[in-house]
Amino acid sequence: MKIRGPTHAGAFYADSQQSLKAQIEYCFKNELGPGKLPKVADRKLQNIVGLVCPHAGYMYSGPVAAHGYYNLGEDGKPDVVVLFGPNHTGAGSALAMMKEGVWRTPLGDVEIDSSTASSILSASNLIDVDESAHAFEHSIEVQLPFLQFLYGSAFKFVPICFLMQDLQSSREVGLAVAKALEGKNAVVIASTDMTHYEPQKSAEKKDKAAIEAVLKLDEAQLYSTIEAYNISMCGYGPTVAAVTAAKALGAKESQLLCYKTSGDITGDFSAVVGYASIAFMRS
Repeated sequence: MKIRGPTHAGAFYADSQQSLKAQIEYCFKNELGPGKLPKVADRKLQNIVGLVCPHAGYMYSGPVAAHGYYNLGEDGKPDVVVLFGPNHTGAGSALAMMKEGVWRTPLGDVEIDSSTASSILSASNLIDVDESAHAFEHSIEVQLPFLQFLYGSAFKFVPICFLMQDLQSSREVGLAVAKALEGKNAVVIASTDMTHYEPQKSAEKKDKAAIEAVLKLDEAQLYSTIEAYNISMCGYGPTVAAVTAAKALGAKESQLLCYKTSGDITGDFSAVVGYASIAFMRS
């Protein structure tokens, strides 16, 4: 069995089970987080079909990410999670999936849903099976401990890494995923940070424009806004895919759960990174 190890444990998040659980609890209880631990509903997902979550080190973006996972946990338990993340390393195929094996974190192993992965591949002409794109990429890895904190090993997932993030390709991936998830108890999650290394006011202004497009479930407006304002949002392709998939899976509403910047954590507002948690819901 293929095992993809935790390449960013000890850097982006804690590297032991006990310390990682404590770190995630801190993110939930933090004043910038939900302020309390979620009560995970023992039922299938009821309303949420997608999330946008940040992927920086937990000390920076963990409390913002916790808002997304708090709402997901209270909504129910998915059987399968499709995780979209940008490719920061430049390795591997333009749109890359792993379709078998497990990903390991300090909280245990998460199995790849090979059946769903195969269905996505059948519905898409663009996605390749390429493990090298995932080998050292953090954007998807850092989401898994939050999911494991909520659900243990009682879910499977499919990771898709985006080096190519144009509007048409990202939409096609979103539609292929929605087709594969039809009738399943599933959620799609786009992993992205917002504006990178600009002063607080500039970052907030740009991110507000991008978030408004996402909240309108308008992936074309998101893409044009990013181009018009030169927004350094790293996972715009994954977000386009998530919006597209969520709409195809019945999303009618969206909600900004939390927006903060690294400056809200560090107190340094001269060059910040923006973080947002957004939920896509049926009603």
